[in-house]
Amino acid sequence: MSDDSSVLRIVWIYPDLLSTYGDQGNALILRRRAEQRGIRTEVVYVYSSDPVPVEGDIYLLGGGEDRPQNLAAERLRSDGGLKRATERGAAVLAVCAGYQIIGESFGDDDDNPLPGVGILDIRSGRGETRAVGEIVAEVAPEVGGGTITGFENHQGRTALGPSARPLSRTLLGIGNDGSTEGAYQGNVLGTYLHGPALPRNPALADLLLSIRVGQLDPLPASWGERLHEERIAAVM
Repeated sequence: MSDDSSVLRIVWIYPDLLSTYGDQGNALILRRRAEQRGIRTEVVYVYSSDPVPVEGDIYLLGGGEDRPQNLAAERLRSDGGLKRATERGAAVLAVCAGYQIIGESFGDDDDNPLPGVGILDIRSGRGETRAVGEIVAEVAPEVGGGTITGFENHQGRTALGPSARPLSRTLLGIGNDGSTEGAYQGNVLGTYLHGPALPRNPALADLLLSIRVGQLDPLPASWGERLHEERIAAVM
């Protein structure tokens, strides 16, 4: 965890630019599942006018429209704090626009390539059609296995470079390209899943926590697990 080893620091990056689809719920569920295990947490909101602290444990980025996405990428590149944090071993979950901008490059609204933050070996552009609807995918076994569910609304298509691996195999929906969904590289995870992703997928929330905390005590099944199963049953 952070230098104050008794507190898990969850950093929500640019809620003023990257929070179109309620992805703040990812921060709330991480905090909840940590505190249910007796882990003290602090949620740090970093706005686009603020420097990104490097002492965090888990960094979260959400979705956004084209222009806020471009601005967020520019500011994160010039700031450098997120990249330094990952070099220290912090975990990252980036969703949709956030997923694209942490890569090597992404497309603007005319599909011209723009430079990303460069912490995930992916390159994103615009597809011919928009991906909208429920998505279900099978997580790579080496990541932890299991099925994830969410909602996608994007025109992006993402290609993985040799240093990144697919987070999951698409069962329903588009994700990266109709075959895979998301990517991971070390402690950095990216996905197109909204919903938000972590309230819909408690096991994925626990995976992020375990990166910084280590092995977690199991929790009794609750509404999160029920929601997860209900959404899969509704579309499969």
